[in-house]
Amino acid sequence: MSRFLQMAGLVIGLIGLVLQFTITVPASMAAGRSLLGSIVFYFSFFTILTNVGAVLVHASLLSPTGYAWFPAFAGRRMRAGVAVAITLVFIVYSTVLARLWAPEGLFLLCDILLHYVAPLNFVLWWLIAGADGKSRWRDISWWMIYPLAYLAYALIRAPFAGEVPYPFLDVAKNGAAGVTISALATTALFLGLCVLAVLADHGVARLRK
Repeated sequence: MSRFLQMAGLVIGLIGLVLQFTITVPASMAAGRSLLGSIVFYFSFFTILTNVGAVLVHASLLSPTGYAWFPAFAGRRMRAGVAVAITLVFIVYSTVLARLWAPEGLFLLCDILLHYVAPLNFVLWWLIAGADGKSRWRDISWWMIYPLAYLAYALIRAPFAGEVPYPFLDVAKNGAAGVTISALATTALFLGLCVLAVLADHGVARLRK
């Protein structure tokens, strides 16, 4: 079951990411961005970066001999961190962002694959095979680096690019106070998910005994 979920996660993630790239870049260039600007735009989304991380975790563990193809993504701390991040992708999109637009055609397919199917598959795989009871509370400080670094990148890039990847980060429309509240709420949610991940990791390990 775990091997099936791992292969499914790899295939789903790759299809979603490649397809999203092939339709986003031309649409972005048609909107006036350069090729380089369109590629940067594509990789400026937390959803894309997190799904890339999930694909690399799956790919790193494919070797039948146990050798890690991508050692940095094969460790238990990375697996748990990606599980937390991709859960955030699912929650924020399904509760906040999904109602802000109505994708159609291939955009809808990518939307479903990257925001729903891939996250649910990865978390299920992690609970079955990735969790090992070795997560520590100190791991949370390591996991928090990713969302905080992403938030800093998005806000620093905004005045230069004239755009933000997510509407709740738009200072021009929401004001500094509004963006601060949204950022703090999202960070608090991520922190809560980190705590839940440590508890789930230890709980799953106890159930296996």
